[in-house]
Amino acid sequence: MVEYAAPLMFAGLVVFLLIGFPVAFSLAALGLSAAFIGVELGFFPMTFVEGMPFRIFDILSRELLLSIPFFTFMGALLERCGLAEDLLEGVGQLFGGLPGGVAIGVILVGAILGAITGTVAASVIAMGMISLPVMLRYGYDMRIATGVIAASGTITQLIPPSLVLIILADQLHTPVSDMYAGAMGPSLVQVLLFIAFIVFVALTRPDKVPPLPPEARTQRGWRLIRRVLWGMLPSVALIFLVLGTIFMGLATPTEAGAMGAVGAMVLAALHKRLTWKLVWEGMQSTMEITTMVVFILIGSTMFTLVFQGMHGNHWVESLVTSLPGGVIGFLIFVNLLVFVLAFFLDFFEIAFILIPLLAPVAQKLGIDLVWFGVLICITMQTAFMHPPFGFALFYLRGIAPKDVKSGDIYRGAIPWLGLQLLMALIVIFWPGLVTSMLDKRTVIEADKVKVELPAYPYAPYAAPDAVQGGPEASVENDAEARAISRKLREPRGY
Repeated sequence: MVEYAAPLMFAGLVVFLLIGFPVAFSLAALGLSAAFIGVELGFFPMTFVEGMPFRIFDILSRELLLSIPFFTFMGALLERCGLAEDLLEGVGQLFGGLPGGVAIGVILVGAILGAITGTVAASVIAMGMISLPVMLRYGYDMRIATGVIAASGTITQLIPPSLVLIILADQLHTPVSDMYAGAMGPSLVQVLLFIAFIVFVALTRPDKVPPLPPEARTQRGWRLIRRVLWGMLPSVALIFLVLGTIFMGLATPTEAGAMGAVGAMVLAALHKRLTWKLVWEGMQSTMEITTMVVFILIGSTMFTLVFQGMHGNHWVESLVTSLPGGVIGFLIFVNLLVFVLAFFLDFFEIAFILIPLLAPVAQKLGIDLVWFGVLICITMQTAFMHPPFGFALFYLRGIAPKDVKSGDIYRGAIPWLGLQLLMALIVIFWPGLVTSMLDKRTVIEADKVKVELPAYPYAPYAAPDAVQGGPEASVENDAEARAISRKLREPRGY
């Protein structure tokens, strides 16, 4: 009967989620209920369940999780301090004279905001409020304008210091610095893919992405350069303060997050936006997100522990390892599963529920867990671009002019959704894009470790035959060896 317990637990979770019950409480309720049923039916002893509080305490005691409120607070301040406005206006003026220049500027600003805020909502709302009216006023195709803003906002999920990468590093038990380093290559390629799409549209259909007219480009020369530098240099300094210190080994992710939070307050002060109201709103947003993450983590820990006690890990392993295609087949299946689940769950829920079940299987198949985590992160981006459930589309709908129809926003997201899935395929078939950025780690195979002991010339120190490879040395006529032996056998004076 125990072989049916794990599938029933998983089916019960699906039912709870379809009903709309909160995920954190669904996981905890199922975990506790299944634990008591498992004890009563003899699936595992009560001592197994008694270890649950210690497991929860151990997980919540991880220093890595402390970086989440720091990075969240940093993003909450930066999305309100006016940095996005300076970046967008400067870069938009710089590239505006080219066909598709404003769209390219939006992509570049989205990447920069991703590296300093890590929040999709901040990027989409800021770029939508500033760039969307300008793009529509000067003749941009409505679907391309809305699509590029939503897609550029979702880049933040892949560009360090993304909260998704921190959560994945925690669930996969890999260093955050490795996860950040592994995500650098794919994030750069994804930005280039987005720019290449705009360039393609500009070459084939320039009427859809026209350049800004001369009267719209009001800033030129040194004034424009100063405007761009005013937006860029503080951002670059903050990026180095956070990511540079992590990559150079000068700070842990938690310490870098604390410095980033202080740096965000300094930037807000430079833009003359640092007020008590701004700090209070940032702290409130941080509290809400951190509390949500902690409750989901507690619930998923309870569910996963009991699920494994029901041999759920063996059930999942038997399901996915029987797929055709080996490693590639497994990765394609996992990404399709994440793609479908992203219709209904956000990235926190996917990371806490799915990753603990799939990570042991990936490790058994010999998959690099950093590569696996970055690949999952790329696919998780689609959670924000799924029509009609994507949160990035909801954010854009909330600030778009009334003449922008929801259908145009949804149809405009489809090409960019395809580019995100193409990025996932690139990483599947080109793992070096992730692993080449990592420090080369020495892999020690335990079954090939050989311990050799030196062959001593005297019997009291001689190694056994199995180690030395031969009989012990004869010391019958060795007076010195006998004297040392007698000395060693003498009683000590203590």
